[in-house]
Amino acid sequence: MQMSKTIRGRYAPSPSGRLHLGNVASSLLAWLDVRHLGGELIFRLEDLDPERSYESFAELMADDLSWLGLGWDAGWPDDAGYSQGVRSAYYEEAFEFLRREGLLYRCWCSRAERLAASAPHPGEAAPGSCRCRFLTGDELRRRESGPRPAACKAVAPDRDITIIDAHLGEYTQNPAREGGDFIVRRSDGVFAYQLAVSVDDALMGVTRVVRAADLLSSAPRQRWLIETLGHTAPDYAHAPLLTAPDGRKLSKRDGDLNMAELRRRYSPEELTGRLAYLLGLIDRIEPVSAAELVPGFDWARVPAGPIDISGVF
Repeated sequence: MQMSKTIRGRYAPSPSGRLHLGNVASSLLAWLDVRHLGGELIFRLEDLDPERSYESFAELMADDLSWLGLGWDAGWPDDAGYSQGVRSAYYEEAFEFLRREGLLYRCWCSRAERLAASAPHPGEAAPGSCRCRFLTGDELRRRESGPRPAACKAVAPDRDITIIDAHLGEYTQNPAREGGDFIVRRSDGVFAYQLAVSVDDALMGVTRVVRAADLLSSAPRQRWLIETLGHTAPDYAHAPLLTAPDGRKLSKRDGDLNMAELRRRYSPEELTGRLAYLLGLIDRIEPVSAAELVPGFDWARVPAGPIDISGVF
């Protein structure tokens, strides 16, 4: 795939379930963002985890987005190279570069141990690294010869990284102190999200990343990875989360208003109109096509915080 200098956005769904209303809202904003700027859109499958990825869901996602009129210009399913499941050679190359630069170390902590380790507070002297980073001598040899395979972590940079988000404004994070070192390859050999998405955005020439606000904290790490690998990081815009009446974020796992149900209830224009109203793009609920929203699209109209879907869905 050749890198493009044009404005290029992307869909990057994980085919682990049917798209739900929150996914569709983010997809609509991604489509409007790039179309309003006169750019192009690619469709990439984030199917790294073979245990949670299903081609049947990928096919349904593509069909649902097409049904809504949210077409794309390149990518899956026409080009299988846009599936992360076949791109391990690119991740391996980036992984080896980071290893040579001394930015990786092996970690033998269990998932429970990783989750139990609390991140340091801002201003603390030591970065949020794992104890495995400092293993030496007999202890290191014991881990190396033990039954548990090692994951690989990146040494998070201990400096402020600022993102100018097209929707939320300035966001600054010190990755070492606010998140700590992070996994780039799991103990089963599967490359982790942070590395794969950074490599793909760089090599696919993505210049605009629109996604849900719960991924905002990943943006500084991904910018650092992309720039460390010698590329230019994209611009980011993080979309508001849609929430159920109890304040819970909508999710695939819970089946919250997935596209099977939404397509049963509404036409494409009716569904788009209700979403556009929730997102502040139109003043009243009425049928509208995605294409009709392009000329007046403005991030300033979109709420910054979570949006309760009560009364609209």
